[in-house]
Amino acid sequence: MSQLLDVSTIKRDFPIFERTINGQKLVYLDSAATSQKPLAVLDAERAFYVNHNAAAHRGAHKLAEEATEAFEGARAFTAKFLNSPKDEIIFTKSATEAINLVAYSLGNADAGSQFQISQDDEILVSEMEHHANLVPWQELAKRSGAKLKWFKVTDQGRLDLSDIDSKIGKRTRIIALTQQSNVLGTINDFSEISKRARSVGSLFLIDACQSAPHLKLDVTELGCDFLTFSGHKALGPTGIGVLWGRKELLDSMPPFLTGGSMIEMVTMESSTYLPAPRRFEPGVPNMAQAVGLAAGLRYLTEIGLEKIQDHELALTKVALEELKKIPELKIVGPEELTNRGGVISFELEGIHPHDLGQALDQYGIAVRTGHHCAWPLMRRFNSVATTRASFYLYNDLEDIDELVSGVKKAQKFFKGNK
Repeated sequence: MSQLLDVSTIKRDFPIFERTINGQKLVYLDSAATSQKPLAVLDAERAFYVNHNAAAHRGAHKLAEEATEAFEGARAFTAKFLNSPKDEIIFTKSATEAINLVAYSLGNADAGSQFQISQDDEILVSEMEHHANLVPWQELAKRSGAKLKWFKVTDQGRLDLSDIDSKIGKRTRIIALTQQSNVLGTINDFSEISKRARSVGSLFLIDACQSAPHLKLDVTELGCDFLTFSGHKALGPTGIGVLWGRKELLDSMPPFLTGGSMIEMVTMESSTYLPAPRRFEPGVPNMAQAVGLAAGLRYLTEIGLEKIQDHELALTKVALEELKKIPELKIVGPEELTNRGGVISFELEGIHPHDLGQALDQYGIAVRTGHHCAWPLMRRFNSVATTRASFYLYNDLEDIDELVSGVKKAQKFFKGNK
Protein backbone atom coordinates (compact mmCIF):
# COMPACT_ATOMS: atom_id res chain seq x y z
CA MET A 1 0.00 0.00 0.00
CA SER A 2 1.42 3.38 -0.99
CA GLN A 3 0.93 6.68 0.76
CA LEU A 4 -1.88 8.81 -0.62
CA LEU A 5 -0.76 12.41 0.02
CA ASP A 6 2.09 14.40 -1.51
CA VAL A 7 3.93 14.65 1.78
CA SER A 8 7.06 16.31 0.36
CA THR A 9 4.91 19.26 -0.76
CA ILE A 10 2.95 19.34 2.51
CA LYS A 11 6.14 19.36 4.59
CA ARG A 12 7.25 22.55 2.86
CA ASP A 13 4.32 24.27 4.58
CA PHE A 14 5.72 23.35 8.01
CA PRO A 15 8.89 25.30 8.90
CA ILE A 16 9.85 22.98 11.76
CA PHE A 17 10.75 20.23 9.30
CA GLU A 18 13.66 22.33 8.10
CA ARG A 19 15.53 21.68 11.33
CA THR A 20 17.50 18.66 12.45
CA ILE A 21 17.56 16.77 15.75
CA ASN A 22 20.94 15.49 16.92
CA GLY A 23 22.20 15.88 13.39
CA GLN A 24 19.35 13.79 11.99
CA LYS A 25 16.29 14.85 10.04
CA LEU A 26 13.22 15.33 12.22
CA VAL A 27 10.82 12.39 12.16
CA TYR A 28 7.87 13.72 14.14
CA LEU A 29 5.60 10.92 15.34
CA ASP A 30 3.93 12.64 18.29
CA SER A 31 0.98 14.42 16.70
CA ALA A 32 -1.43 12.76 19.14
CA ALA A 33 0.20 14.99 21.78
CA THR A 34 0.34 18.12 19.64
CA SER A 35 0.52 18.75 15.91
CA GLN A 36 3.03 20.87 14.08
CA LYS A 37 1.85 24.19 12.63
CA PRO A 38 1.77 25.19 8.95
CA LEU A 39 2.75 28.64 7.75
CA ALA A 40 -0.92 29.38 7.10
CA VAL A 41 -1.59 29.19 10.85
CA LEU A 42 1.53 31.11 11.88
CA ASP A 43 0.81 33.81 9.30
CA ALA A 44 -2.84 34.13 10.34
CA GLU A 45 -1.95 34.71 13.99
CA ARG A 46 0.76 37.20 13.13
CA ALA A 47 -1.48 39.05 10.67
CA PHE A 48 -4.12 39.48 13.36
CA TYR A 49 -1.66 41.03 15.79
CA VAL A 50 -0.01 43.16 13.12
CA ASN A 51 -3.16 44.47 11.47
CA HIS A 52 -6.25 44.00 13.64
CA ASN A 53 -5.23 43.76 17.29
CA ALA A 54 -7.98 45.09 19.56
CA ALA A 55 -10.51 43.65 22.00
CA ALA A 56 -13.29 41.84 20.18
CA HIS A 57 -16.86 42.70 21.18
CA ARG A 58 -15.61 45.87 22.87
CA GLY A 59 -15.35 49.36 21.44
CA ALA A 60 -16.83 50.98 18.35
CA HIS A 61 -13.54 51.91 16.69
CA LYS A 62 -12.33 50.35 13.46
CA LEU A 63 -9.76 47.96 15.00
CA ALA A 64 -12.31 46.61 17.49
CA GLU A 65 -14.76 46.01 14.67
CA GLU A 66 -12.10 44.18 12.66
CA ALA A 67 -11.08 42.08 15.66
CA THR A 68 -14.71 41.14 16.26
CA GLU A 69 -15.17 40.25 12.61
CA ALA A 70 -12.03 38.07 12.62
CA PHE A 71 -13.03 36.31 15.84
CA GLU A 72 -16.60 35.66 14.74
CA GLY A 73 -15.36 34.60 11.32
CA ALA A 74 -13.25 31.96 13.04
CA ARG A 75 -16.34 30.78 14.89
CA ALA A 76 -18.28 30.57 11.64
CA PHE A 77 -15.61 28.45 9.96
CA THR A 78 -15.30 26.16 12.98
CA ALA A 79 -19.07 25.68 12.86
CA LYS A 80 -18.81 24.81 9.18
CA PHE A 81 -16.04 22.31 10.01
CA LEU A 82 -18.47 20.47 12.31
CA ASN A 83 -21.61 21.18 10.24
CA SER A 84 -23.27 23.11 13.05
CA PRO A 85 -24.94 26.50 13.51
CA LYS A 86 -22.48 29.25 14.37
CA ASP A 87 -24.00 30.02 17.78
CA GLU A 88 -23.41 26.44 18.95
CA ILE A 89 -19.61 26.91 18.93
CA ILE A 90 -17.93 28.04 22.15
CA PHE A 91 -14.25 28.87 22.27
CA THR A 92 -12.37 27.79 25.39
CA LYS A 93 -8.67 27.65 26.21
CA SER A 94 -8.58 23.85 25.73
CA ALA A 95 -10.69 20.73 25.41
CA THR A 96 -9.95 20.08 29.07
CA GLU A 97 -11.59 23.39 29.97
CA ALA A 98 -14.51 22.59 27.67
CA ILE A 99 -15.22 19.29 29.42
CA ASN A 100 -14.93 20.98 32.81
CA LEU A 101 -17.33 23.65 31.57
CA VAL A 102 -20.01 21.05 30.93
CA ALA A 103 -19.30 19.17 34.17
CA TYR A 104 -19.41 22.29 36.34
CA SER A 105 -22.50 23.64 34.60
CA LEU A 106 -24.31 20.39 35.31
CA GLY A 107 -23.09 20.41 38.89
CA ASN A 108 -24.18 24.02 39.45
CA ALA A 109 -27.64 23.71 37.91
CA ASP A 110 -30.57 24.83 40.05
CA ALA A 111 -32.61 22.26 41.94
CA GLY A 112 -35.31 20.88 39.69
CA SER A 113 -33.43 21.84 36.53
CA GLN A 114 -33.11 19.28 33.75
CA PHE A 115 -29.34 19.57 34.23
CA GLN A 116 -29.17 19.00 37.97
CA ILE A 117 -27.07 15.98 38.94
CA SER A 118 -28.02 14.36 42.25
CA GLN A 119 -27.14 11.31 44.30
CA ASP A 120 -29.84 9.34 42.50
CA ASP A 121 -28.15 9.84 39.12
CA GLU A 122 -25.41 8.04 37.21
CA ILE A 123 -22.49 9.27 35.08
CA LEU A 124 -21.08 6.93 32.44
CA VAL A 125 -17.52 6.97 31.04
CA SER A 126 -15.08 4.24 29.96
CA GLU A 127 -11.71 2.74 30.89
CA MET A 128 -10.43 4.20 27.62
CA GLU A 129 -10.70 7.85 28.65
CA HIS A 130 -7.93 10.43 28.81
CA HIS A 131 -7.76 11.95 32.28
CA ALA A 132 -9.35 15.11 30.83
CA ASN A 133 -12.55 13.15 30.20
CA LEU A 134 -12.44 11.19 33.43
CA VAL A 135 -11.30 13.39 36.32
CA PRO A 136 -13.95 16.13 35.78
CA TRP A 137 -16.67 13.47 35.98
CA GLN A 138 -15.08 11.92 39.05
CA GLU A 139 -15.21 15.33 40.70
CA LEU A 140 -18.82 15.90 39.63
CA ALA A 141 -19.77 12.52 41.10
CA LYS A 142 -17.97 13.44 44.30
CA ARG A 143 -19.73 16.81 44.60
CA SER A 144 -23.19 15.57 43.66
CA GLY A 145 -23.20 12.09 45.15
CA ALA A 146 -23.96 10.59 41.74
CA LYS A 147 -22.57 7.16 40.87
CA LEU A 148 -19.75 6.94 38.34
CA LYS A 149 -19.97 3.91 36.03
CA TRP A 150 -17.81 2.87 33.11
CA PHE A 151 -17.59 0.62 30.10
CA LYS A 152 -14.66 -1.79 30.26
CA VAL A 153 -12.19 -2.40 27.43
CA THR A 154 -11.69 -5.77 25.75
CA ASP A 155 -8.34 -7.48 25.32
CA GLN A 156 -8.41 -6.28 21.71
CA GLY A 157 -8.69 -2.66 22.81
CA ARG A 158 -12.37 -2.15 21.99
CA LEU A 159 -15.18 -0.84 24.17
CA ASP A 160 -16.97 -3.74 25.84
CA LEU A 161 -20.67 -3.05 25.23
CA SER A 162 -21.84 -6.50 26.29
CA ASP A 163 -23.37 -5.02 29.45
CA ILE A 164 -24.81 -1.89 27.83
CA ASP A 165 -28.27 -2.70 29.22
CA SER A 166 -27.01 -2.40 32.79
CA LYS A 167 -24.77 0.58 32.05
CA ILE A 168 -27.32 2.86 30.36
CA GLY A 169 -30.66 3.20 32.14
CA LYS A 170 -33.21 5.67 33.41
CA ARG A 171 -30.75 6.98 36.04
CA THR A 172 -28.06 7.79 33.45
CA ARG A 173 -27.76 11.58 33.18
CA ILE A 174 -24.54 12.10 31.23
CA ILE A 175 -22.46 9.80 29.03
CA ALA A 176 -18.94 11.08 28.19
CA LEU A 177 -16.76 9.03 25.84
CA THR A 178 -13.73 9.46 23.64
CA GLN A 179 -14.28 8.94 19.92
CA GLN A 180 -10.69 7.80 19.36
CA SER A 181 -8.33 6.52 22.01
CA ASN A 182 -5.10 8.47 22.36
CA VAL A 183 -3.36 5.25 23.45
CA LEU A 184 -4.93 2.42 21.44
CA GLY A 185 -5.94 4.20 18.25
CA THR A 186 -9.40 2.63 18.60
CA ILE A 187 -12.21 4.54 16.89
CA ASN A 188 -15.48 3.99 18.69
CA ASP A 189 -18.80 3.53 16.90
CA PHE A 190 -21.40 5.50 18.87
CA SER A 191 -24.53 4.57 16.90
CA GLU A 192 -25.95 2.26 19.56
CA ILE A 193 -24.79 4.40 22.48
CA SER A 194 -26.35 7.59 21.09
CA LYS A 195 -29.59 5.70 20.45
CA ARG A 196 -29.64 4.40 24.03
CA ALA A 197 -28.80 7.86 25.40
CA ARG A 198 -31.77 9.41 23.61
CA SER A 199 -34.09 6.64 24.74
CA VAL A 200 -33.38 7.30 28.44
CA GLY A 201 -33.03 11.09 28.17
CA SER A 202 -29.31 11.13 28.95
CA LEU A 203 -26.94 13.79 27.70
CA PHE A 204 -24.07 12.54 25.54
CA LEU A 205 -20.66 14.23 25.27
CA ILE A 206 -18.00 13.16 22.77
CA ASP A 207 -14.32 13.85 23.37
CA ALA A 208 -13.12 14.34 19.77
CA CYS A 209 -9.58 15.50 20.56
CA GLN A 210 -8.06 12.56 18.69
CA SER A 211 -10.70 12.33 15.96
CA ALA A 212 -11.53 15.88 14.87
CA PRO A 213 -8.03 16.48 13.42
CA HIS A 214 -8.21 13.27 11.38
CA LEU A 215 -11.83 12.40 10.56
CA LYS A 216 -14.62 14.31 8.87
CA LEU A 217 -17.15 14.94 11.63
CA ASP A 218 -20.78 15.98 11.44
CA VAL A 219 -22.44 16.72 14.77
CA THR A 220 -25.88 16.35 13.19
CA GLU A 221 -25.06 12.71 12.40
CA LEU A 222 -23.19 11.74 15.57
CA GLY A 223 -26.26 11.92 17.80
CA CYS A 224 -24.48 13.70 20.65
CA ASP A 225 -25.36 16.76 22.72
CA PHE A 226 -21.82 18.07 23.22
CA LEU A 227 -18.52 17.60 21.39
CA THR A 228 -15.13 19.02 22.17
CA PHE A 229 -11.66 19.12 20.65
CA SER A 230 -8.42 21.05 21.11
CA GLY A 231 -6.95 23.36 18.49
CA HIS A 232 -3.32 22.43 18.98
CA LYS A 233 -3.90 18.85 17.81
CA ALA A 234 -5.60 20.10 14.63
CA LEU A 235 -2.70 22.23 13.28
CA GLY A 236 -3.94 25.21 15.31
CA PRO A 237 -2.32 27.17 18.13
CA THR A 238 -2.17 26.24 21.77
CA GLY A 239 -4.56 28.06 24.09
CA ILE A 240 -7.72 27.42 22.07
CA GLY A 241 -10.32 24.69 22.43
CA VAL A 242 -13.77 24.11 21.00
CA LEU A 243 -17.00 23.08 22.66
CA TRP A 244 -19.99 22.37 20.46
CA GLY A 245 -23.34 22.01 22.17
CA ARG A 246 -26.96 22.02 21.14
CA LYS A 247 -28.21 25.60 21.41
CA GLU A 248 -31.27 24.85 23.49
CA LEU A 249 -29.05 23.14 26.06
CA LEU A 250 -26.37 25.83 26.11
CA ASP A 251 -28.91 28.60 26.64
CA SER A 252 -30.35 26.77 29.65
CA MET A 253 -27.06 25.90 31.34
CA PRO A 254 -25.53 28.09 34.07
CA PRO A 255 -22.19 29.68 33.12
CA PHE A 256 -18.90 28.10 34.09
CA LEU A 257 -16.90 31.32 34.48
CA THR A 258 -18.33 34.80 35.00
CA GLY A 259 -17.14 38.33 34.32
CA GLY A 260 -17.24 40.81 31.47
CA SER A 261 -18.52 40.22 27.95
CA MET A 262 -21.00 37.51 28.96
CA ILE A 263 -23.37 39.84 30.79
CA GLU A 264 -26.88 40.81 29.79
CA MET A 265 -27.60 43.07 32.79
CA VAL A 266 -25.86 43.82 36.11
CA THR A 267 -27.03 45.48 39.32
CA MET A 268 -25.27 45.53 42.65
CA GLU A 269 -27.47 42.66 43.76
CA SER A 270 -27.52 40.31 40.77
CA SER A 271 -26.72 39.68 37.12
CA THR A 272 -28.26 38.02 34.11
CA TYR A 273 -26.35 36.43 31.27
CA LEU A 274 -26.33 36.56 27.50
CA PRO A 275 -27.35 33.55 25.41
CA ALA A 276 -24.70 31.13 24.16
CA PRO A 277 -22.02 31.33 22.99
CA ARG A 278 -21.28 34.63 24.78
CA ARG A 279 -22.62 33.21 28.05
CA PHE A 280 -19.59 30.90 28.22
CA GLU A 281 -16.89 33.29 26.94
CA PRO A 282 -16.18 35.81 29.71
CA GLY A 283 -13.37 38.33 29.38
CA VAL A 284 -11.47 39.37 26.29
CA PRO A 285 -11.50 36.27 24.08
CA ASN A 286 -8.50 34.40 22.70
CA MET A 287 -8.89 36.13 19.35
CA ALA A 288 -5.58 35.46 17.61
CA GLN A 289 -5.72 31.80 18.66
CA ALA A 290 -9.23 31.45 17.23
CA VAL A 291 -8.07 32.99 13.96
CA GLY A 292 -5.12 30.59 13.91
CA LEU A 293 -7.41 27.64 14.63
CA ALA A 294 -9.68 28.56 11.73
CA ALA A 295 -6.61 28.71 9.48
CA GLY A 296 -5.61 25.22 10.61
CA LEU A 297 -9.08 23.82 10.04
CA ARG A 298 -9.19 25.48 6.63
CA TYR A 299 -5.86 23.85 5.74
CA LEU A 300 -7.21 20.43 6.71
CA THR A 301 -10.44 21.04 4.81
CA GLU A 302 -8.62 22.06 1.63
CA ILE A 303 -6.57 18.87 1.65
CA GLY A 304 -9.60 16.81 2.63
CA LEU A 305 -10.24 14.94 5.88
CA GLU A 306 -11.17 11.79 3.98
CA LYS A 307 -7.83 11.85 2.16
CA ILE A 308 -5.98 12.50 5.40
CA GLN A 309 -7.72 9.57 7.10
CA ASP A 310 -6.96 7.22 4.20
CA HIS A 311 -3.32 8.37 4.14
CA GLU A 312 -2.88 7.77 7.86
CA LEU A 313 -4.52 4.37 7.59
CA ALA A 314 -2.07 3.39 4.85
CA LEU A 315 0.84 4.40 7.09
CA THR A 316 -0.69 2.56 10.05
CA LYS A 317 -1.06 -0.62 8.02
CA VAL A 318 2.62 -0.64 7.07
CA ALA A 319 3.74 0.34 10.58
CA LEU A 320 1.73 -2.45 12.21
CA GLU A 321 3.03 -5.03 9.76
CA GLU A 322 6.66 -4.03 10.22
CA LEU A 323 6.60 -3.49 13.98
CA LYS A 324 5.02 -6.90 14.54
CA LYS A 325 8.00 -8.49 12.79
CA ILE A 326 10.33 -7.23 15.54
CA PRO A 327 11.01 -9.96 18.12
CA GLU A 328 9.68 -9.27 21.64
CA LEU A 329 7.60 -6.29 20.51
CA LYS A 330 3.96 -6.25 21.62
CA ILE A 331 1.26 -4.00 20.17
CA VAL A 332 -1.09 -2.57 22.81
CA GLY A 333 -4.42 -2.07 21.06
CA PRO A 334 -6.17 -3.28 17.93
CA GLU A 335 -3.95 -4.96 15.36
CA GLU A 336 -6.54 -4.82 12.59
CA LEU A 337 -7.43 -1.64 10.66
CA THR A 338 -11.20 -1.64 11.14
CA ASN A 339 -12.30 1.40 13.16
CA ARG A 340 -8.70 2.35 13.82
CA GLY A 341 -6.73 5.57 13.64
CA GLY A 342 -3.06 6.40 13.17
CA VAL A 343 -1.88 5.79 16.74
CA ILE A 344 0.20 2.76 17.70
CA SER A 345 1.31 1.98 21.25
CA PHE A 346 3.77 -0.82 21.88
CA GLU A 347 6.06 -2.43 24.44
CA LEU A 348 9.52 -3.86 23.82
CA GLU A 349 10.45 -6.61 26.24
CA GLY A 350 13.31 -5.75 28.57
CA ILE A 351 13.48 -2.07 27.53
CA HIS A 352 11.64 0.66 29.41
CA PRO A 353 9.65 2.94 27.09
CA HIS A 354 11.48 6.00 28.45
CA ASP A 355 14.81 4.46 27.50
CA LEU A 356 13.48 3.55 24.07
CA GLY A 357 12.12 7.05 23.58
CA GLN A 358 15.46 8.62 24.44
CA ALA A 359 17.24 6.25 22.08
CA LEU A 360 14.86 7.09 19.24
CA ASP A 361 15.39 10.78 19.93
CA GLN A 362 19.09 10.28 19.22
CA TYR A 363 18.04 9.23 15.73
CA GLY A 364 15.81 12.30 15.34
CA ILE A 365 12.60 10.34 15.95
CA ALA A 366 10.05 11.99 18.25
CA VAL A 367 7.59 9.60 19.94
CA ARG A 368 5.63 9.74 23.18
CA THR A 369 6.42 7.51 26.14
CA GLY A 370 4.62 7.07 29.45
CA HIS A 371 1.05 6.46 30.58
CA HIS A 372 -0.36 9.04 28.14
CA CYS A 373 -2.67 10.58 30.77
CA ALA A 374 -4.61 7.31 30.81
CA TRP A 375 -3.60 5.46 33.96
CA PRO A 376 -6.75 3.31 34.24
CA LEU A 377 -6.24 2.08 30.68
CA MET A 378 -2.59 1.29 31.38
CA ARG A 379 -3.63 -0.73 34.41
CA ARG A 380 -6.22 -2.53 32.30
CA PHE A 381 -3.40 -3.81 30.09
CA ASN A 382 -1.03 -4.42 33.01
CA SER A 383 1.35 -1.83 31.63
CA VAL A 384 3.33 0.85 33.42
CA ALA A 385 4.02 2.73 30.21
CA THR A 386 4.16 2.29 26.45
CA THR A 387 5.94 3.85 23.51
CA ARG A 388 3.47 5.59 21.21
CA ALA A 389 3.91 6.60 17.59
CA SER A 390 1.19 8.74 16.02
CA PHE A 391 0.90 9.74 12.38
CA TYR A 392 -0.47 12.78 10.56
CA LEU A 393 -0.71 14.28 7.11
CA TYR A 394 2.98 15.32 7.11
CA ASN A 395 4.26 11.77 7.74
CA ASP A 396 5.26 9.38 4.97
CA LEU A 397 6.45 5.82 4.46
CA GLU A 398 10.04 6.94 4.93
CA ASP A 399 9.10 8.04 8.45
CA ILE A 400 7.72 4.57 9.12
CA ASP A 401 10.96 3.04 7.86
CA GLU A 402 12.92 5.32 10.19
CA LEU A 403 10.76 4.32 13.15
CA VAL A 404 11.13 0.59 12.53
CA SER A 405 14.86 0.92 11.91
CA GLY A 406 15.25 3.04 15.03
CA VAL A 407 13.45 0.51 17.22
CA LYS A 408 15.64 -2.28 15.88
CA LYS A 409 18.84 -0.29 16.50
CA ALA A 410 17.73 0.61 20.02
CA GLN A 411 16.85 -3.01 20.73
CA LYS A 412 20.25 -4.15 19.54
CA PHE A 413 21.97 -1.50 21.65
CA PHE A 414 20.16 -2.30 24.90
CA LYS A 415 20.36 -6.05 24.43
CA GLY A 416 24.08 -5.75 23.71
CA ASN A 417 24.63 -3.91 26.97
CA LYS A 418 23.08 -6.67 29.09
